[in-house]
Amino acid sequence: MFKVLKKKLLSPGVFRFDVEAPRIAKKTQPGQFIILRVNEEGERIPLTVADFDREQGVITIIFQVVGASTQLLSELNEGEAILDFVGPLGKKSDVRPGLGTVVCIGGGIGVAPVYPIARGMKQAGNHVISIMGARSREILIMESEMQAVSDELLVATDDGSYGIHGFVTTALQQLMDRGVQPDLIYAIGPVVMMRSVVEATRPLGIKTIVSLNPVMVDGTGMCGGCRVLLGNQSKFASVDGPEFDASQVDFEVLMQRNAMYREKECQSLKDFSEHKDEEIADLRAELAARRQAEQKIQAELDAKEKHYV
Repeated sequence: MFKVLKKKLLSPGVFRFDVEAPRIAKKTQPGQFIILRVNEEGERIPLTVADFDREQGVITIIFQVVGASTQLLSELNEGEAILDFVGPLGKKSDVRPGLGTVVCIGGGIGVAPVYPIARGMKQAGNHVISIMGARSREILIMESEMQAVSDELLVATDDGSYGIHGFVTTALQQLMDRGVQPDLIYAIGPVVMMRSVVEATRPLGIKTIVSLNPVMVDGTGMCGGCRVLLGNQSKFASVDGPEFDASQVDFEVLMQRNAMYREKECQSLKDFSEHKDEEIADLRAELAARRQAEQKIQAELDAKEKHYV
């Protein structure tokens, strides 16, 4: 099991968990993801890694409550554990020196996965300009972290409550109007946002990379649920990605596939809300049973060790 070491509410419905996972932290690279499962009956949730600490053996995930499974995940407290936590999965970002001016764009919760990429690009010696977007200042996350790994940071809010009044594409256009010519752009966030970015960059021939998070089950590509269309070719986000050349992505097909289970997701969340206390009680009982089983195993190991000594 994987212990939640630290839990923090970043904005309404958005949580940060620091999870004890030393073997995963040792191998994780920017751009990769994990798949977790809260309990025996829970669905598998893919989340791009927001940060990793190899020395402490910690993986940071940031997630938004959008359905029953993420709601149940948010109910875990510090010291409690996630049943399954698998990774790192997917291909790592192409972080290396000599890329020039790299613009890292994060929209909403997409700021979380873009953060380790921006940090890696900066550490590799590239000139990093970051753009963050949110509907309003109240739901903006990780501003200080992004500031620390960027040569320049631009913030845009839809309602104009903070920074530039507009979208991330507004900030990007203002940046280029100043004469800045990006050599590479990373854009991560809602599908509509990523599509808008590539619509702005494609005519200019600016290489743009997006990270896709379609419906996913096993994280190995075998189930086919994470299929995305690039030109006339099918790719699997879990093994061929999650990052792809944005100019090749068929965003219309992607949005259609993402919407396939929306009705069922809404019904699942409604059912969970109606039986929330029971669901949480079952989770607590399962956690207690896990702890008892672990303690029993540890006691048996200690006894054997004492016997042989």
